[in-house]
Amino acid sequence: MTVLETGAEVDFATGTLFTDSGLSVFASGARADRSEVLCGDAMDVLRRLPPTSVHCCVTSPPYWKQREYASGGLGSETRLEAYIDALCEILLEIKRVLTPQGSLWLNIGDVYRGKSLMGIPWRVAIKLMDEQGWILRNDVIWHKVKGSPDSSKDKLRHVYEDVFHFVKEKRCYYDMDAIRSKPRSAQVRNGAVVSATGVSGVRYRRQIELSTSLTDQEKSAALAALDQVLQDMALGKHSDFRMIIRGQQRVTHSDSESVSGRAKEIRDKGFYFLKFHPRGPKPSDVWDIIPEDTQGRSSHFAPFPEDLCRVPILATCPPGGVVLDPFCGTGTALAVARSLGRRAVGIDISPDYVAMSEERLGLLP
Repeated sequence: MTVLETGAEVDFATGTLFTDSGLSVFASGARADRSEVLCGDAMDVLRRLPPTSVHCCVTSPPYWKQREYASGGLGSETRLEAYIDALCEILLEIKRVLTPQGSLWLNIGDVYRGKSLMGIPWRVAIKLMDEQGWILRNDVIWHKVKGSPDSSKDKLRHVYEDVFHFVKEKRCYYDMDAIRSKPRSAQVRNGAVVSATGVSGVRYRRQIELSTSLTDQEKSAALAALDQVLQDMALGKHSDFRMIIRGQQRVTHSDSESVSGRAKEIRDKGFYFLKFHPRGPKPSDVWDIIPEDTQGRSSHFAPFPEDLCRVPILATCPPGGVVLDPFCGTGTALAVARSLGRRAVGIDISPDYVAMSEERLGLLP
């Protein structure tokens, strides 16, 4: 176990952290799946890590007043404001250690006090944006499938948590192709190209020919464009498509020409296409994931699941990059990072949790 005390030596010139166990994951030439778990207070340890050395942070900090951890630390504050301030101070230090193109994925839950939901996730998110300059790219809703029962008789059962995706700069590292769902393939039936969802263009062709909203010139252009889209689909340039025709389908997003480029296309051409990416659709911002509150971790109560870490790491940490979890618990994010060929650094204030993480990662002698 590496305990990073005030005497730990950090060479900031080379971005290398020296510990009792030798060169850390930050050293040049470190294995792509190298992992290290540091025992200590998150704030104290983060201050000793090299700047701009982490590509992606995936973490779920202790929730306020939800559990009593043996080692104390974040979450035990008497006042909510003190908890938010302490958490944001830690997140500012995370911003320092992230690369300019780095990402922070923050899973944080809410609590009730005096019958009122406190709104903690958004209090934190707004503070990060307004006071620290973070850019919020997504608010992912983690739908906790088969969530815990709720005995309350005056409110709905709460089955989701927020996972915020923050970045330092507008141009961040993001590998969308790594997280796309595999698309179904188009087919040729009776000599006609048919998409995976059964779109052959026959209905669109008939709508164009019978349209009273399109001019003859617009009809000719629409039919030619439809033929080209079908040909492109046969060549694998896209996996599926939809056609929006003036007077037939409703314009997507908005029919206001001042705010919608699609509305302008309908006005100017009489049609447009929605084309589906050939490598498949990208994930939505609602994730159905079962909390992992078993897996032989009877002494740890956090339900942070592995599936919640995969998309963030694949999308925002390059292969061989460094993933950080400053509240690593039993090392879920670290284990996922290692399985995906990324280096990982975990921090936890509890020696017991650090030992569990090291055992899980195969770091114990």
